[in-house]
Amino acid sequence: MKRTLLAAGFAFAAASATTAVAAPEKYMLDSSHSQILFSYNHLGYSTTWGLFSGFEGEIMFDQEDPANSSVAVSMPVKSMWTGWEKRDAHIMSPDFFDATDDEMVSFTSTGIEVTGDTTANITGDLTINGVTKSVVLDAQLNTSGEHPMAKKPWAGFNATTTLKRTDFDVGNFAPFVGDDVTVQISVEAMKAD
Repeated sequence: MKRTLLAAGFAFAAASATTAVAAPEKYMLDSSHSQILFSYNHLGYSTTWGLFSGFEGEIMFDQEDPANSSVAVSMPVKSMWTGWEKRDAHIMSPDFFDATDDEMVSFTSTGIEVTGDTTANITGDLTINGVTKSVVLDAQLNTSGEHPMAKKPWAGFNATTTLKRTDFDVGNFAPFVGDDVTVQISVEAMKAD
């Protein structure tokens, strides 16, 4: 009888432990507080900056096991902005993107390697100009918790990487116009309802 009760107790404890394991939770990007900033060298004279803002995406966030998280983000190529209309038009021309209105830039994670308490390397497939390459984002969790105004779970992340324009067939005028593009990402995400 004691063995039966003990076995039942272990079975119950195992079942409870299984149900207590947290699964990734869906977070949606806060478009009003998420930006991707990029920069490249112009003929050695200056650094040109541009950004994407107002884009959408989702993060499957596992706070207990961050390596089990994932991210997917996409944005229209034509939402790129460099602060000068003629340059933006040139970047969208056949010299570079030859972009259509529905052409997208997208990133989908394929793996996450946790490197510290709040840091990770996020590997994923980046598609630009119809070319998909594997890239690694050096990411950091800024903070997570209840948003003081929205009163719901929220998380903020920063990430950086460097891309080569020539890898994505938009390398015209390289190396005079820098081939290396430095990318800085800062996003906020809210737990989905």
